[in-house]
Amino acid sequence: MSEDHERVGVRSVSDDSRASAAPRVVLVTGASRFLGGYLTARLAQNPSVERVIAVDAVAPTKDMIRRMGRAEFVRADIRNPLIGKVIRSSEVDTVVHASLISRPPGGGGRTVMKDLNVLGAMQLFAVCQKSPSVRRVVLRSSTAVYGCSAKDPAQFTEEMGSKSRLRGGFARDAVETEGYARGLGRRRPDVDVTILRNAPMIGPRLNGAVSRYLTSPLTPSVLGRDARMQLLHEEDALAALERATVAGPAGTFNVAADGIVMLSQAIRRAGRIEVPVPPALFRTTGKAVMGSLMRGFSEEQLDYFNFGCGVDTTRMKTVLGFTPRWTTMQAFDDFVRGVALTPVVRREWIDAAEARLLALLGADAARAARPAPMRSVAAGR
Repeated sequence: MSEDHERVGVRSVSDDSRASAAPRVVLVTGASRFLGGYLTARLAQNPSVERVIAVDAVAPTKDMIRRMGRAEFVRADIRNPLIGKVIRSSEVDTVVHASLISRPPGGGGRTVMKDLNVLGAMQLFAVCQKSPSVRRVVLRSSTAVYGCSAKDPAQFTEEMGSKSRLRGGFARDAVETEGYARGLGRRRPDVDVTILRNAPMIGPRLNGAVSRYLTSPLTPSVLGRDARMQLLHEEDALAALERATVAGPAGTFNVAADGIVMLSQAIRRAGRIEVPVPPALFRTTGKAVMGSLMRGFSEEQLDYFNFGCGVDTTRMKTVLGFTPRWTTMQAFDDFVRGVALTPVVRREWIDAAEARLLALLGADAARAARPAPMRSVAAGR
């Protein structure tokens, strides 16, 4: 086994044979958030799963509790020893860690975010290591671990790492959390560890970074650059997580939709007005045109809008056995329809202006290509 493969947790086919066994008791962290809550609801509707336990330090909404159906909610912090008691007493065999957060919680800063992400994962995986009933651990990670820079390849495979120093706290937290998960797999070879690196998610119900960025009527972009964005529909993110939980093999997988959408395309399709600015003025000008919305983005999120990020999804389709329902463009269009964005500039106007411009350019080109008329001798006198 190569060093790179060991780093991402790629296993042989024989090691994946245990993945066919359906889970009996599943514990899901992050139940008050989108992925954790809706995954709990899906698992509760699966008759092959005997028991579903949802855990979070914050109680889900009443609507989410209703959706969870027969699932049990336990209000607990995964950094607290209580989580170990829950796992051991319930004989949990599958743990889904879906509570990684990409920005500090309200009233907290970077220290609180790191504490929740890194210390929480470390404590949770330590409990899993000591619990003989645990047989599968699924971690929801992010393609943020690859970073975003001008040095990036067109597509990252799971064996690759960041081509530049990671500037964002979320990306660094994701790298550390993945390290703890792989450490668990090395110390407990009988536990299948599956890591899903999700591309930025988008959809009508999920208020992610891309969604927030494109709700501003004036959307800044970096002059001379056009980020290549590969996205993931919120429903596909849930379906992939459910697949990994119920029957997924061990290993690390990029999870993203097919195709890309350029930032300029996305701005146009959302009916926003693009404001190209020099790189050095991106954040300051962004604050001027977007107001407080710009202050909510981290450095790594702004890097994404500068450069984008593409990933190879071959292993997702061939090994995990999952193919997204939506392409990147379809996922983006579903978001635009779902949130009913009011266009600042109607797409028909832009199309009509483009058509007129192309017609003028075509006419000018035709005139330029037409041979000049010959002058008569008389005319030349």
